[in-house]
This record gives sequence, C-alpha cells and structure tokens, in this order.
Amino acid sequence: MPEAEPVNLKEKVRHLPDKPGVYLMRDRLGRIIYVGKAKSLKKRVSSYFMPSRAARELHPKIRTLISLIANFDTIEVKSEPEALLLEGRLIKEWRPKYNTDFTDDKRFLLVRVDPAEPLPRFRLTRLRKDTRSRHFGPFAHSGLLRKTLAQMRRQFGILLGDATPRLLPDGRWQLYDDVRQELYGWPNEVTEADYRARVEEACAFLDGKSREWLAQLREEMAAAAGKHEFEKAAELRDIVFALEGTLQKTRKFERNHPVVATDTDAMRALGEALGLPAPPRTLECFDISHISGTFVVASMVHFADGRPDKNNYRRFQIKSFIGNDDFRAMEEVVGRRYRRLREEGKPFPDLVVIDGGRGQIGAALKAFALIEAEPPALIGLAKKHETIIFPDERPPLNLPLAHPALGLLQRLRDEAHRFANTYNADLRSKKIRESVLDDFEGLGDVRRAALLAHFGDIDRLRAATEEQIREVPGFGPKLAAELHAWLHS
Repeated sequence: MPEAEPVNLKEKVRHLPDKPGVYLMRDRLGRIIYVGKAKSLKKRVSSYFMPSRAARELHPKIRTLISLIANFDTIEVKSEPEALLLEGRLIKEWRPKYNTDFTDDKRFLLVRVDPAEPLPRFRLTRLRKDTRSRHFGPFAHSGLLRKTLAQMRRQFGILLGDATPRLLPDGRWQLYDDVRQELYGWPNEVTEADYRARVEEACAFLDGKSREWLAQLREEMAAAAGKHEFEKAAELRDIVFALEGTLQKTRKFERNHPVVATDTDAMRALGEALGLPAPPRTLECFDISHISGTFVVASMVHFADGRPDKNNYRRFQIKSFIGNDDFRAMEEVVGRRYRRLREEGKPFPDLVVIDGGRGQIGAALKAFALIEAEPPALIGLAKKHETIIFPDERPPLNLPLAHPALGLLQRLRDEAHRFANTYNADLRSKKIRESVLDDFEGLGDVRRAALLAHFGDIDRLRAATEEQIREVPGFGPKLAAELHAWLHS
C-alpha cells in the first residue's frame, strides 16, 4: 500500500479543541498504533510533538511510538468519563501495538437489578447476560461506583449482592441476621412491597432523576464546615464526589464514531472491493511462523460477522517436511484444513485470506486441487504495502488507508500472525524444558524419545513415580530409580 501523504502534525494540533476526547495515533501506512484519552485534546496531543528535556528522558518504548506517528485522528466527547469509556472500547476493537491497558476482555462495570427476585438486590456485573434485569451504566470509575452503592445502602435501605435475606413465617423478610441489622438504620424486617418502594427510589437515583440527596449532603457538608467539624465535612465531601462521579452522564458508544466503521459496514465494503456476490460473513486466514526454518508452525483464525470466533481457531505443526519452505507449509495446512471440513460435511468459509503473495496463493490453490475441492473466494494480503493479491488475472489492489475493508483484513491477518507466533513460542518453550534430559547420562535418543512419547512432555515426566517410569520400554528398576532421583534433585 502506498504511504500516506505527509501531514503537518503541529499545524493540525493548533486546530484541536480544548475539550475532552480520544485520539488515535497512526503510522505511515495508516494503521492505528496507539489510542489515548485526554481532558484537553489540544494540550494532550500537542505534548507528543514538543521536543523538551522531559521528552528526551521518556521510556524507550514511548520514544519509539512518537517516532512512528505520521498522522492522528480525534473524537471529541462531552466528559472525561465518556473519553475513558470510548478509549477502552477502541483499544479492545483495534488492539493497537503500543497500548497495554484495556487489551484484555475486561469491561466496564454495570449495576444489575433483577425485578423477578422477591427482594431485588443491586449487583455489579460486566456483561448484560439477561434481558429481564434492569441495567445501569456502564460506569467508568469502579472505585466511585462501589463507594456510591455502599452509601445507597445506607440512604435507601437496599440490599447489595452480599446479602442473604430470609423469609419469615409471617410472610415478611429478614434482611440481615448479623450486626448489619443495626448498622444501616432501617427496619430489618420488611414486606416485599415496602422493600420494592426502596428499590424504586434507588433506581430513580441511579437514573439521575433524583438529586435531592446530593443537595442534602452538600448542605450537611457546609454546615459541618461552618461548625469547624472539618473531618466530618471532608467525609461528606468525599461522598458527594463519589456520587457525582458515578452519576455523571455518559453516552453509549455503539461503534458509530467517525473513524471506525461497523463490522457490517466493513463486510459490505470488503465484498464490494473484491467483487463478491455478497458480503463475506465467514473469513479464515492462514499464517506460517518459524525461526530460521525451525519450529515451523501455522495458524488458521476464523472470523464470523466481522469478529473473531476463537472456537474455530486451529493451529498446525508441519508434518510433511523438515526445513524452511513457506510454500510447502501453506499447501500442507490449507489441504489439511479443507479436507477435514469436506469429510465432516461442513461448509467452507465465504473468503480465505492467505498471509503472503502469489507464491503462497499458488500453494493454497494447489492444495485445493490435490483434494479435488472447489476453492471459495481466495486472496492474498502482502505485508509490505498491504496489497491485495488475486488468484486470477486481476491486478493487485491497494485500498485507501482508512478503507473499512482494509481494516477488517488487517485485523484478521494480525490475529492469525499473533496466534501463529504464540504457538511457535509455546513449542520453543516446551523444547527448552525437554532439553534438560540431555544432561542425564546414559539416556540416548531412543530412550529419550520413548519417555516423551509415553508421558507427552517433561512436566508429566517429572510428576511420574518410579513405577510409572518403569512402564516405558528400556527402563528397568535401576535406571528408573536413577532418573526419578535426578529429576527431583
């Protein structure tokens, strides 16, 4: 893919608003390499392009990031909590190389209230697992949210997730059977109707429809300060801060921001760019990984409706040869994958993507010919310029840097690359652990291979007893005892 036209970054920074938002740093190929949030977009983004002594003393990783920035985009929002929520969503979607936070699957907290319970409790969750419950949030600040719920328990007399109420013989409920029945200052034995009235008040507060409590707390804080009860005033101030931080309105982002297309848009754009009869809903991508011709492995990742479907990921050790030959490796794994699908009567994907150029595409087509199967739509994605290679006479295709179809292909290819490299690293680590057997005298290649074939890996061998080691061909009582003692020395 051609490099983007140079951008005057300092001039672009001058036109940024002094408002909260999220910024996306891009490299010369337009790829998102870092996502950040800012209280002031103008001040935060400009700090990347101001040479100073502090900048020279930055961590090497940050200096490298700054050297790679060729352009940036920004998304203005209404508040800092909105910026935090949007930053997390974008990092999870794009997984930029230089981000470390939010790269796991952790989500922001929600408050869940299940009205089907006799006494609905206020629980924390990160997923909307059911439709019958009421959900409030997401909340950007988990610490403030937990403090808010603790205060709501005192203010409204509600139950949190740690409560285990008990039904009494007269039909009422006992909320607590420990010191908490006196701690929170509410009647401990209630009817369902009385408790549900408490729940409705608490839900109205979380909805932001009731501000009387905040006004009351501010009055108490001012009164305490006027009486020089500064410790009490500080405590009330912290409570007000927690409540205000929790209730600060945040919009829900559904990937409709200006720089990131939806998965549906990306699939539609990809189908149009490749001339397919319909948007490709299922995609599979293959990648080969090795270290100078050793530990040759391959990965296949599967996307469904534009998102990773990890249950259908596959990884392969190369079995047909030893050495460094990406073309033969690609031929082998493509053949193994689609021979298996055909034998099981399962459909092929709508699109197969090969990490590589014409040589790798030719190897994949040869694999389909050998198993006598009609290949689905198939393309290659060449890394250097992100060029799309077709298996027929069509010329190579370079999509614009911000094209949603290219973004989908890059995410697919990068995930295949990550999965292959992880498998390669796992095999190398396993080989290093197994090499300790080389230091045990009297253990030749045949016996070492017999041990690993019997136990699978060095960890299971270490856990084996002498009797279990003697079950391996070639190991008598003496040799088994010596090996067992050596492994635990």
